[in-house]
Amino acid sequence: MFSATENLLLASLSTESRDLLLTHSTPVTLPLRTVLYTAGSVPADAYFMTSGIASIVGSTMDGETAEVGVVGREGLVPAAAPTDCFVQLPATAWKIAYAKLLRIFRSSEEIRMRILELVQEQALSLSQLATCNRLHTAEERLARWLLMVEDRIDSDKINLTQEFLAQMLGAQRTTVTMVAGELQRRGLIEYKRGSVRILNRPELEAAACDCYAVTQKLFGNLFQRPLPHASQ
Repeated sequence: MFSATENLLLASLSTESRDLLLTHSTPVTLPLRTVLYTAGSVPADAYFMTSGIASIVGSTMDGETAEVGVVGREGLVPAAAPTDCFVQLPATAWKIAYAKLLRIFRSSEEIRMRILELVQEQALSLSQLATCNRLHTAEERLARWLLMVEDRIDSDKINLTQEFLAQMLGAQRTTVTMVAGELQRRGLIEYKRGSVRILNRPELEAAACDCYAVTQKLFGNLFQRPLPHASQ
């Protein structure tokens, strides 16, 4: 069993509001590649993530994909955007029926305000990362992506495949190999088959595009503001 306070959204709530959500939630383990929702469909369940990473992925009609956001222990899936979302690193979460969450959202001002705060952060991050995918180099995007994931899992080791990295970056596998190899040559990461370890975070931050600083600030400020009329 894991603690509800491992999810930052749940931890930001009053005990009364948190208990209201948990009464209707079930702790679950989410294996790699678990689909959490798909574009154009109403999800059956929502997930308060407590570990691992979920990827928010945009796709084109011809099947090309690129990641436009990540959700970790700070968040709720789904919260925003007509995209697909699946588990990128094995995760745990509190699962609640989506219909039930909507009813609670409408009835509780505190919960509604916190979820809207998360939706705003996600929408701003998705907008920034959509721009990033269009304008910045593969090296800048890979550095930014690795930093965003590390922020959410509190570990410098990230288990993933070359194919998966290519899918997330919207790049060819040969490009990922070249870019990761260059970051490794400079001592920023250790890149092995199936895993990446961050060795020099300050230099990796310097290699990332400025989108990382923008999204990091949004992430760091999440749930820091007091809410009016919130129960204590």
